[in-house]
Amino acid sequence: MNLVIRKLTESDVEPLAAIEARSFSMPWSAKDFSDLLKRDYCLYLVAEVDGRVVGCLGMTDICHEGNIDNVVVDEDWRGKGIAWQMMQELFVRGARRGVEAYTLEVRISNQPAIRLYEKAGFVSEGIRPNFYEKPTEDAVIMWKRLQTDENV
Repeated sequence: MNLVIRKLTESDVEPLAAIEARSFSMPWSAKDFSDLLKRDYCLYLVAEVDGRVVGCLGMTDICHEGNIDNVVVDEDWRGKGIAWQMMQELFVRGARRGVEAYTLEVRISNQPAIRLYEKAGFVSEGIRPNFYEKPTEDAVIMWKRLQTDENV
């Protein structure tokens, strides 16, 4: 498997929208992904295997806190470490931007994702009741706070 993690480009928009449509009940559209390219405070990475887009992970940088907005890996490629590798690359690139903490919400029933985030150093810090729709479900709020000289 020849995996490449790189920044989102316009040519990735349609394949990602198709992956989203297969993965989520309320998927992001091609326009949603395209709009991200115009926002310098957003960092979105794409996973490509042998030239084929198979996933995406991205964040919005809000005052040096990275809100991870979207994580998706095509169903055929799940369980192969692709989300993990995208997350590790996001942390490297986020550090270059000065990101000091990361947060995300995840469906309370999505145990594989919760395990991945915990492995990456995230901890649960609360619940957002009824955060998700179709179906309605609570979200676990997770944070990864980095150790710096200032907060040690």
